[in-house]
Amino acid sequence: MSEKLHIEGREISIKSVKDDDFISLTDMVSGMEEGSKIIENWLRTRSTLSFLGAWEQTHNPNFNSLNFEGIMRYAGDMNFTMSVKKWVNKTEAKGIWAKAGRYGGTFAHRDIAFEFAMAISPMFKVLLIKEFQRLKSEEFQRQKLEWSTSRFLSKINYSLQTEAIETRLIPKLKGKEKSLAYATEADLINLALFGQTAKQWRIENPDIKGNIRDYASITQLIILSNLETHNSYLIMAGASKEARFARLCEIAESQLEIFSRDKRLNDDKKFLE
Repeated sequence: MSEKLHIEGREISIKSVKDDDFISLTDMVSGMEEGSKIIENWLRTRSTLSFLGAWEQTHNPNFNSLNFEGIMRYAGDMNFTMSVKKWVNKTEAKGIWAKAGRYGGTFAHRDIAFEFAMAISPMFKVLLIKEFQRLKSEEFQRQKLEWSTSRFLSKINYSLQTEAIETRLIPKLKGKEKSLAYATEADLINLALFGQTAKQWRIENPDIKGNIRDYASITQLIILSNLETHNSYLIMAGASKEARFARLCEIAESQLEIFSRDKRLNDDKKFLE
């Protein structure tokens, strides 16, 4: 995700790295007199380094605590200086980083960015948190809508598969086989995409309401819809269950790989209707 926060006339960039949001400290001080000095002065204080160290020890298993202790022995001295590059090189920190170039600058994890905002002003910190929460709320609602739309499409496409089952399979079945036909075909899709049947999922998740498809990701729901369409065509063509399952597995694997490279689906999250 690459988003923008708008606070007091400043446009502040956010970059998502895996599941974490990093906010541009450079943008936060943009337009301020000696803005870069604010970052430098904030970084050299003992209280700041104590906070950064605590954050890294909590979130970063590779943090070099020994070098951190060495830094803290001199923090606060008149001649003590610290830069982002030096901090990262010495401690292998992950919570703050600097990058040169047109789209570079100093970025910090949202927790650290909120802490830095106090170096600007208490009001700026309040506005930053409020704007960030607004942005994440909008993002949540947008993704929830996308999930609901994909779930709806998968349910609509299920009717294609149902029609194919009623036309081609049901007439050939007798007794209990008829009542099992729909569930069996649904689980054929589940096995191809999720690697387990609906019953297996319920056994593994006894305390969770709903079914396996209710907890599918947007990417999985898109593929699920595609698989149902393919399966209906294969049923109408008279393909055996074994042949259909093999083909559905191939399609699921191929589409999962393709969609994994689509940046629009990189923030794919799971939601309930």
